[in-house]
Amino acid sequence: MAIEDIRAELRYCTISAQKVRLVIDTVRGKKVDQAVSSLKFINKAAAIPVGNLITSAIANAEQNFGLSRENLYIHAITADEAPTRKWRRFGARGRFKPILRRTSHIIVTLRERAGKSKGKGS
Repeated sequence: MAIEDIRAELRYCTISAQKVRLVIDTVRGKKVDQAVSSLKFINKAAAIPVGNLITSAIANAEQNFGLSRENLYIHAITADEAPTRKWRRFGARGRFKPILRRTSHIIVTLRERAGKSKGKGS
């Protein structure tokens, strides 16, 4: 039996990958309902786009694959670096001070937990 992975991506998120990783480490491996509710109480700016991404992945699973959200969990979630926008600001003595605006790509993969009715003795 092939396990179908439900995948959702958020590309060019305007928060650095390092800051997003602090948030996604708290929800990796959890049930989706538990993950979404815990993200509402995390006091980080990255919690909002990560919560929206997980909610979108849940909607994909329900609408496109007909899966129930009670059986879904976060199998994998990663935050990778995206292109950095480089800006310049004038500094003292005619120098340039570089400003790096970092972005990230966030990818979440959901899977369905195997039900107990599919066990050996049923």
